[in-house]
Amino acid sequence: MATTSFFDEQKEQSLIKARIVEKYFWAWAKVIIPTAKKADSTIAYIDLFAGPGRYKDGSNSTPIKILESAIANPDMQNMLVTVFNDVDAANVSSLHEAINLIPGIESLKYKPQVINNEVGENIVNTFNERKLVPTLFFVDPWGYKGLSLQLINSVVKNWGCDCIFFFNYNRINMGLSNAAVEEHMNALFGKITADQVREQLKTLNPQERELTVVEAICEALKEMGGEYVLPFRFKHENGKRTSHHLIFVSKHVKGYKIMKDIMANESSEQNQGVPSFEYNPATYRQPLLFEFYRPLDDLEEMLLDKFADRTITMQDIYEQHHVGRRYISKNYKAALKNLEAKGNIAADPPVNKRRKNKGETTFADSVKVTFPPKQ
Repeated sequence: MATTSFFDEQKEQSLIKARIVEKYFWAWAKVIIPTAKKADSTIAYIDLFAGPGRYKDGSNSTPIKILESAIANPDMQNMLVTVFNDVDAANVSSLHEAINLIPGIESLKYKPQVINNEVGENIVNTFNERKLVPTLFFVDPWGYKGLSLQLINSVVKNWGCDCIFFFNYNRINMGLSNAAVEEHMNALFGKITADQVREQLKTLNPQERELTVVEAICEALKEMGGEYVLPFRFKHENGKRTSHHLIFVSKHVKGYKIMKDIMANESSEQNQGVPSFEYNPATYRQPLLFEFYRPLDDLEEMLLDKFADRTITMQDIYEQHHVGRRYISKNYKAALKNLEAKGNIAADPPVNKRRKNKGETTFADSVKVTFPPKQ
């Protein structure tokens, strides 16, 4: 797939993608660094499809932004190891040049490694044979070659290792029915799942196809051990069709919560304060994705059902319920305030004993909520 036009200018979706990765890298590093310090360990950022470093309009791509973040932080200056790879020798040369021009690049203890390899079985085997230091792994291929469950699992298998990957939905959608690239599709989904998806797609409309494909990838990642999987969709510029999906994979709920807040803030719209994560409404055929599209009104009913006849804090309600759903902490607080106002729950301390912020009564994490028995 030609990459020239992709790097002519930084389009809005590329900017949002880079911002999500950069924000998560910063938050991830701040969480990981204290533990890594105690273990006298480094941390790492690996990008196997790094590109040329800059767009032709002069704007920085993700590798440069990551290195700039590291230069701005004394701990990262001393602890961060970076590896950037691209199969295109011209991209590698351009990235080398762009990195060397970054102000303060010499302050990094570990010089960025820029390599020129094809991503495939050899790299997977290398990662599988090693116990990796805490690593944020970014995978942004131009198509699908090299993108596999084994590649992602080879990194996230270790403590502190998370993966963010960005893929072209339309190319994968077409690839599933193309015998010439069957091997690549089987690597991405796993052969059994890929065969099941191929069969399902025969009778589905375009929207159902997309939801089925993304659902299958998410479930395959979870089966491989990536317990926390969070998808985010990018539409074409006309807003009518999907162009790409970004999927986050982690084994730790803390990373999931951090990324969820970042994706929520980058969502282009909200419904009742619930972020869209840029997806169209899902159907019951895709239960994992459907949970991302239930409105705030439904959250109230879910909470009354889930926690019936229990007394539990707001924080514990959130912790026990939010995984696999698009609701964030403030949505739970809004739902509980609504239920309290309707007299459907009892809160301790009650509304008249809680502090106010800008005229609004707060609902702190420590507030205890008593739910009625099921009707």
